[in-house]
Amino acid sequence: MKLTYLALASSIALTSACSILPKAEPSDVYRLPSAQSSASASHGTPQRWSLRLAKPQASEALNSPKIAVIPQGDLISSYKASRWSDPAPVLLRNRLLDGFQRDGRVTLLSTDDSNFQADLELGGSLQAFQTEYQGTTASVVVRLDALLVRGYDQRILASRRFEVHQPLSDVQVPSVVAGFGQASDQLTAQVVSWAVEQGQKVAPPPRP
Repeated sequence: MKLTYLALASSIALTSACSILPKAEPSDVYRLPSAQSSASASHGTPQRWSLRLAKPQASEALNSPKIAVIPQGDLISSYKASRWSDPAPVLLRNRLLDGFQRDGRVTLLSTDDSNFQADLELGGSLQAFQTEYQGTTASVVVRLDALLVRGYDQRILASRRFEVHQPLSDVQVPSVVAGFGQASDQLTAQVVSWAVEQGQKVAPPPRP
């Protein structure tokens, strides 16, 4: 009886404790908006080299599903009750993959989710993927330090910084998310053009 009473008391105590714990606030989950460009595939020369897209490195604040915002100074925060469907580096890598597929010049594509070998690899460091306020105005800022490296030995062949600022007329979260999509489109177009141009110079010649 004593053991039964203790078990019952413990059960009641746990139930009471659970009832007073704060409930997790539901979050709206956003994916990065689909590319808005309606342009057809590039008519440039198809490339015979293969390209592997790697998730860029990022700080802890950006390597997260949180939608980052810098409201003032050096304070990094995030939008309440809203998050991305994937961490920012994954979102950007996938947008770049889609950009290369739409461009059409590099058809031998893979990502770092697979173990496929490739002639070249595109990676780097994601330095910004956030909304930034300057007084009463706000912009989405995406900054990528891109690296193009040789696949078999990871030797750096080319590097360049890409940075896009997309002004926001509306700072409600859905409009902010749309701004991230527009900024990512602009950056993707720049990175694809650069990577193809560099790849034409440094990719190994095709095997006979």
